[in-house]
Amino acid sequence: MRDLDADFKKYFPQCQFSLKDFQKRAISNVLDNGNTLCIMPTGGGKSVIYWMSAVEEHGIAIVISPLTALIAEQARKLEEQGCDVLAIHGEISAEKQIRLLMELARGKRTPQFIFLSPEKIATDGFLEYCLARRRQDIKLVVIDECHCVSQWGTSFRPFYMRIPDFMDSLFGTDAWAKVLALTATLNPKELTDICESFHIDKSNIIREELLMRSEIQLHVQQFADEDEKTNKFWDIVQTHAGERTLVYVYRKYKKRGVEDLCQTAIDKGYHAEFFHGDMSSTNRMAIVERFKSGETTLIFATNAFGMGIDIPNIRVVIHFMIPESVEQYYQEVGRAARDGLSANAYLLYTAKNIEVKRRYFIDNSFTTKELIEATFEKRTHGKTGLSTLAYFDDEDVQQCLPYYLRSGVIEIVCKGFSGLSTLYNIRDEQLQQYFNSTKKQGFITTLKKNSDLKATRLSQMVYEALVDGNAMTSKALERWLIVQVKATSIQNDAMKTILADISEKQAYKHDLLDYFINLLENFEDSLHLHQDIAYYLGTDKHQLKRIHQTADGTYVRSKSEVIISNLLYQYHIKYKYEEKLSYGTDGSWIEPDFTLYLANDRVLYWEHIGMLGQAQYDSNWLKKLDIYETFFPGRLIKTYESGALSKEAEKLIKDILNPLTNISSI
Repeated sequence: MRDLDADFKKYFPQCQFSLKDFQKRAISNVLDNGNTLCIMPTGGGKSVIYWMSAVEEHGIAIVISPLTALIAEQARKLEEQGCDVLAIHGEISAEKQIRLLMELARGKRTPQFIFLSPEKIATDGFLEYCLARRRQDIKLVVIDECHCVSQWGTSFRPFYMRIPDFMDSLFGTDAWAKVLALTATLNPKELTDICESFHIDKSNIIREELLMRSEIQLHVQQFADEDEKTNKFWDIVQTHAGERTLVYVYRKYKKRGVEDLCQTAIDKGYHAEFFHGDMSSTNRMAIVERFKSGETTLIFATNAFGMGIDIPNIRVVIHFMIPESVEQYYQEVGRAARDGLSANAYLLYTAKNIEVKRRYFIDNSFTTKELIEATFEKRTHGKTGLSTLAYFDDEDVQQCLPYYLRSGVIEIVCKGFSGLSTLYNIRDEQLQQYFNSTKKQGFITTLKKNSDLKATRLSQMVYEALVDGNAMTSKALERWLIVQVKATSIQNDAMKTILADISEKQAYKHDLLDYFINLLENFEDSLHLHQDIAYYLGTDKHQLKRIHQTADGTYVRSKSEVIISNLLYQYHIKYKYEEKLSYGTDGSWIEPDFTLYLANDRVLYWEHIGMLGQAQYDSNWLKKLDIYETFFPGRLIKTYESGALSKEAEKLIKDILNPLTNISSI
């Protein structure tokens, strides 16, 4: 019998917290049912779910994560727990990466966790070869921040879509390791994309019942112009002076951009810094550390400050410009209050902000017909056949390649490199023959000179020779793609397919923005906005009024139930809030406010009666009372709404714990 609580203490003894029920449910689903999608609020403890799922599988776990900062942070936390972690990212030199991967491939090292970026797995053939040598030991693949998979989302990362191809290549089409996909927010189209991509059955979607972050007080205000908005902004900053404050601006440069506002803040005497994607990863990580320590209290950032940055005590998030969607807004608001304490979030916007978001941020995020044609000509020179593609050397290629792939004018054959010219001390006779077959030892020229040789075979031979010590290389092999160009130019039909694809996605992003604007224009108060967002993200209507958090992290509907829950927690009584209780033979059920699990397998049902005197409430309560008397006699305890609830509830708990008490007399 698996005991997740005991195993958690065994494997992660440094953690000063216990597993939550939701985390245990998600972990058990991975272990028992395989491929799983887990959706839970930002700051809800997603990482612990994959930590435990991985160690319970007793093998290697590959964790695919979108940011170097996130990889470094998670690797550090796991190493502090005594785990063996292999993190491969851009801050590690190419030479060291090769050495680490060779140790893995040769079996000299068996890490519990291997952290990789989606770009790395999609383009690095040597990495894939080394992993393939250990495929039998890889038991779990984790896709963190999996909303990046969906082409419909605002956080779409094209190479996340290549993960299924990577899985097919590494394990075989029908032999994948288990998959655990994790995220905080998904809209319906993103949900469908992810489940289809990773073969996740809808029964294996584990969703936190309540996705609201009601500990964050939401404030929304529209202004007539930018000057009025800016004046209000500085008033808010002054109000929260000294509190850790994160300001989302989205624009890096120019007036009222990240850097400009930061300089104004510094001039006003605030300990402020700016943060955006043009800065080096090392610089950004240093800023995050200063923000954590309190040396910096005010950060102006683009959405580069987001996934992977875990600072528990951010107290204020300000959106100086409007986000693109509900999902983006709630992800970014979720940077605050990760310690479970209260925080404030402000969204300040003008009509001009909305127009700028549409025209410059959404529309300009898509490539143009002219760039698609020019980039295709530049990279293919009007020739069909095999070609090498240095993906990371050309931003235009990065932008256009997904459209070439989807329209079928280009196909990725395999992952490769420029050629064999860096090889020396070759001890493999066949590889030496290929090396000698051309003057410059280029990848494509070697293939052309040896008509029986396939691109995949050539790259595999080189990787195998390097790992087995049958060749050496004077420098790290490039991460190039070997592609098959299928057309001399993009014909009308293919271009129509590409432009229709772009148009559909533009329209969808506009729809996401329109929906978000509608929520803002109908803003009543913080609670209603939280509820609207939670319902949009898939929370059941029945759960939306669970807005009060108790001492043990449970969300309940009323402050009176907080009192009861906190007392149960104080007296170490195990309970479930609103757990379904079946009765009769027709599948009917009720939900007691609290189901108490006591010693000697005693189970009691606690109802707090708070609205007596309202006709419908009275009628419903009498029906419920009849069910208890008929099916669960002697197991109902109850309290009534009153100013003495604390004393009455505590007395009731003491009576329950007294073995001499007759429950029916309470």
